[in-house]
Amino acid sequence: MRLPASIRAASRVPLLQVTKTAIAMVLAWVIAGLFLPNELPIFATIAALLVVQPSVNQSVGRAIERSLGVIVGVLVAYAIGLAFGTNAWIVLVAVVVSLFVSWALKLTPGTANQVPITAMLVLAVGASTPDYAFARVIETVIGAAIGVVVNITIVPPVLLAPAHTSVHRLGNEIAATLDRLADALGRRQTPQQLNELLLQARLLRPMETKADNALTQGRESLTLNPRQTKHRRVLEHDDELFTRFRPLITRALGMTRAFHDHYDDSLAGEPTLEAIAEELRRSAHDLRLLARDPDAPVDEPSTETAGIPVLTAPLVISTPDPRHWVLIGSLVEDLRRIHDEITGDSS
Repeated sequence: MRLPASIRAASRVPLLQVTKTAIAMVLAWVIAGLFLPNELPIFATIAALLVVQPSVNQSVGRAIERSLGVIVGVLVAYAIGLAFGTNAWIVLVAVVVSLFVSWALKLTPGTANQVPITAMLVLAVGASTPDYAFARVIETVIGAAIGVVVNITIVPPVLLAPAHTSVHRLGNEIAATLDRLADALGRRQTPQQLNELLLQARLLRPMETKADNALTQGRESLTLNPRQTKHRRVLEHDDELFTRFRPLITRALGMTRAFHDHYDDSLAGEPTLEAIAEELRRSAHDLRLLARDPDAPVDEPSTETAGIPVLTAPLVISTPDPRHWVLIGSLVEDLRRIHDEITGDSS
């Protein structure tokens, strides 16, 4: 029997993270049991389970959320237990009060969810004495601390590969967009071809978002990470590349959109378009050099220009047909800016 797609993840959590979670839970159970031998260390084990996250920064944040939520939940349960006793209906009252206390304190969702859960568990076991409440807080702090320590000690996660891959794919796709536009400038286009050209160019935006999210996760994975010094240079390089690529996305989209909107069959007679197409191909060539891994082999069809920037100076444009000067002027201006942004001359 196959599980429904709605409850299955697209990919598995890394086995290393599962292993670290298991180790943290075992250690939390054993160590909390030594400090609090009279109770099963359930709170400590749950805290360890929730605290081990894909990054050290997330683990620290989850540990703070979990500990604060338990403290507030225990205080609410203790206060309500002292005021109204331990009747069954008091548990529901504690849950409702906890929700409003979390709202009043503007707690994060993770902390706000923990408060009513803790209050309900503390009252449900029938113990609202100060010793029991204090023990639950200590138990949770122990479990959360162990989760953070385990995540830091055992191969602290570094999520740079997805960012590196996304950024370099984005650069290559911008280059491919420029190449497609260059090819389109040199031949007559049908409405279907024009729409397809624009649609492919618009796919740069989702790729930009994906790269941005991957870089954010990469930066987060290095925060509070003892391995950050070793990997910071790689992330900074990819971040710098992404910053340079973002305006190129706007330029490539703008040029494609202008060609789509102002196209007519008489453009085939414009001699300037052939020169613009050649400069677009040179721009794509240099952009691929910029986007490639430093240690990767250069894959270029021409040995004459392999690995060498070939972008030339801005074009000298002859007077175009009056029907086309808006399009050609737009293309030339965007091409000039692409030239400046690839070479790093833009201000």
